Amino acid sequence: MQTIDHGRHQDIRDAVRALCAEFPPEYHRKIDEARGYPEAFVDALTKAGWMAALIPEEYGGSGLGLTEASVIMEEINRSGGNSGACHGQMYNMNTLVRHGSEEQRQRYLPKIAAGELRLQSMGVTEPTAGTDTTKIKTTAVRKGDRWVINGQKVWISRIQHSDLMILLARTTPLDQVRKKSEGLSIFLVDLHEAQRKGMSVRPILNMVNHETNELFFDDLEIPAENLIGEEGQGFKYILTGLNAERVLIAAECIGDGYWFIDKVSAYAKERTVFGRPIGQNQGVQFPIAESFIEVEAANLMRYEACRLYDAGEPCGAQANMAKYLAAKASWEAANACIQFHGGFGFAAEYDVERKFRETRLYQVAPISTNLILSYVAEHILGLPRSF
Repeated sequence: MQTIDHGRHQDIRDAVRALCAEFPPEYHRKIDEARGYPEAFVDALTKAGWMAALIPEEYGGSGLGLTEASVIMEEINRSGGNSGACHGQMYNMNTLVRHGSEEQRQRYLPKIAAGELRLQSMGVTEPTAGTDTTKIKTTAVRKGDRWVINGQKVWISRIQHSDLMILLARTTPLDQVRKKSEGLSIFLVDLHEAQRKGMSVRPILNMVNHETNELFFDDLEIPAENLIGEEGQGFKYILTGLNAERVLIAAECIGDGYWFIDKVSAYAKERTVFGRPIGQNQGVQFPIAESFIEVEAANLMRYEACRLYDAGEPCGAQANMAKYLAAKASWEAANACIQFHGGFGFAAEYDVERKFRETRLYQVAPISTNLILSYVAEHILGLPRSF
């Protein structure tokens, strides 16, 4: 299938596709059935250097931009895999690269690039705050050469398969700051040590095979030097990672969209009912064609968001719109794919139902479509704030 970016970053695409081909659909199907983690797949991506794409070359990485990182994530999903198992390292990396001290970068980045450490988790969301990040209740209080953390997080993914976590906590009470976005700080947490000293983990079983958890902090002490950047500026820093996250999720949805379209187009050409291939019927053709058009349009917005991000320019609007368009397009492609496969779409051996579940997540996470619409209404169109 020809696409608008045919030939763009083709060397990366070819290499990632070749690696993904070593992990056929049966591999991902078995992992999903067992509710397991694709350890061998993530290790292979790491050893090939793809998980270090955003790490500067002087720290052992590839020194690539978000554009190239998004292509890697897209190709994983387009090949039938699920980037949700490893995408955290991509968007978390930029928080450390852009805002970490030189000592922190020297200490952690080479080990992450080499695969000795994984930085797959980010602890932001809380049960009572949700998307209203400034209202989080997890606190970090400075006591000598330590920070003492208390509170709770939810929907924190890949804890069991990561060594480090980026954590957002309030260091100045909300009623003592001039702006509600101030007084938040980010920390780097050693997860293995934390689970021995005050952090407990409760896994959350969910519709998708996505390892995610609820975390509880009870006087967890971490070294003072684990503060990233300036105290109180964490909300601003975390937005860097969140914009990268939205762009990468958009790329993954684009990969899913193309996977669904390729899958259903091939099936519709071969499946014969009433003496003719079902793909000859406009009732089948049109939803597939519409999905393809929308995936292509989302692809353009993805590249625009990447261009701005890599240039260091504001890209919040484009990142949000790319995520919205791509998630919507992939979900519509998923619906067309499962509909025209009929009963076979629900059979695990076709992989449609697995990918259907996986791509549905992105209507809700990492930010819901309604919140994106609110952002556009307020910050771009100048409409009154609705909440």
